[in-house]
Amino acid sequence: MKYCSSCGATVSRKIPAGDNRERAICDACGEVHYRNPLIVVGCVAEQDGKILLCKRAIEPRYGHWTVPAGFMELGETLAGGAARETLEEALAPIEIGHQFASVDVVDAGQVHIFFTGKLTGGYGVGEESLDTRLFAENEIPWDDLAFHSGRFALKKYIQDRGENNGVHFHELRRAKEGAGK
Repeated sequence: MKYCSSCGATVSRKIPAGDNRERAICDACGEVHYRNPLIVVGCVAEQDGKILLCKRAIEPRYGHWTVPAGFMELGETLAGGAARETLEEALAPIEIGHQFASVDVVDAGQVHIFFTGKLTGGYGVGEESLDTRLFAENEIPWDDLAFHSGRFALKKYIQDRGENNGVHFHELRRAKEGAGK
C-alpha cells in the first residue's frame, strides 16, 4: 500500500502505539490500515453418495477440479457464503450441514472453512466453471485437484463419512506442503 484509502496521502510503515507490528499508517490523517487474512468458504456437497466437484474456468489452477469455494462477502455468514459459492459455481441449491474443516493457508493470508451439504435440486455449470460432475469416492480425480485445502477437506469428509466428528484443522505453508487455495 502506497496511498491512504481514506484521504489519498502517502503512507509509511510504522508500529502504531499499543501495537506490536508494522502497519501502513497515513502520513496526513493518521489512519492505520490493517491487512488481515481473507476467508474462503466452501462446501463438500453430496447427492446419492456422490460428491459434487467443479472444474475451474478461472485462474489460479484453471482446468483443475475443486469443491465449490470462494471468498466470503461482507454481509454474509460463513455457511451462507459456502451456499452462495456452490450456487454460483455449480448452479446447485444446497442444504448446508455442519462445518467440518478449517485450513490456515498462511503464505496466502487466507483461512479456508468447509461445510458439508446436500444437493436439494439439480446442478449445472456456473460462470467460474468449465464442468461440474458428481464423483463417487473411487472416481475423485485426486491428481487433478486444484488446491491442497480442498484435498484436505475431501479426505476428511470421506474419513468422517459425512458425520459430524467436529472440525478438522490443518495448516499449509510453502516450506512444508506447498501453497493452496
